[in-house]
Amino acid sequence: MGLDVAIMIEGQDGLNWPRWQRLGRAAEDLGFAGLYCSDHFTNPAGPLLDSLELWSALGWLASATERIEFGPLVSPVSFRNPVVTAWTARDIDDLSGGRLQLGLGAGWQEREHDAFGFDLLDLDARFARFEEGLEVISLLLHADDPVSFDGAHYQLREAQLVPRPARPGGPPIVIGGNGPRRTLPLVARYADEWNAVSAPPDRFAALNAQLDELLRAGGRQPGDVRRSMMTTVVLARDAAEADRRFGDKDRAALRDKGALIGTPDEIVAGLGRLSEAGANRVMLRWLELDDLEGLEALAAGVLPQVN
Repeated sequence: MGLDVAIMIEGQDGLNWPRWQRLGRAAEDLGFAGLYCSDHFTNPAGPLLDSLELWSALGWLASATERIEFGPLVSPVSFRNPVVTAWTARDIDDLSGGRLQLGLGAGWQEREHDAFGFDLLDLDARFARFEEGLEVISLLLHADDPVSFDGAHYQLREAQLVPRPARPGGPPIVIGGNGPRRTLPLVARYADEWNAVSAPPDRFAALNAQLDELLRAGGRQPGDVRRSMMTTVVLARDAAEADRRFGDKDRAALRDKGALIGTPDEIVAGLGRLSEAGANRVMLRWLELDDLEGLEALAAGVLPQVN
């Protein structure tokens, strides 16, 4: 199959330093391709849970691991100034020896923006700001000479990050989302990787084909952009456990929403369908932050069949 399988963590779901350190070491030792984390202050609703500051957490991961790729899925420009994001990303990528994947997004969650005083903006203005942020980050990471930019939200005047990134162009830019009207055109213009979110294989394939067309129209080739997807995984070690865990739930309906559910063989089959639809990497959204035994079972049952 040749599919990269990584782990994705919801950082606002109770993540603290002991949990993050255990998960980082486990991802490295168990053979996963990478470890990714959301960038949120809170969940959209419910009680407030522990949440590590994302870029601090990635700084630890850069020096505590040697092999895995890692990054935010995704870091929003709505509460992250793109100049500081580019600066921080350069240094963490250099510290890790070139393993950071720079996931960027427009922002979407109202609760955290209201609570901490950030202006989310309406959808059109939000994506206009996001495009400016992508332009600023791209200029600062890619240009070896001082750059200027005059936007509605951000301005640069002969600005330059020094030293230049050790990796030419800095870390790859990853843009997450499934939107065909706003997100995919930005992917075609700015991204090195497109990260879809919880799409079933047929939907992923359709969006993938649309992205190919947008890339060609913009003078790029389809192979210029890696394709990945982040989706929830729920592991049952065997069929009997699957019956106990899911009971009367409609597994087919959950799978129709893109989730990978069931035994290792069922998850491998689902990964195979995503690979056939064009995915190069899948980030499995692991919700049980303390279930390292389950993570070990996932690695043992899935990774040998897909690598």
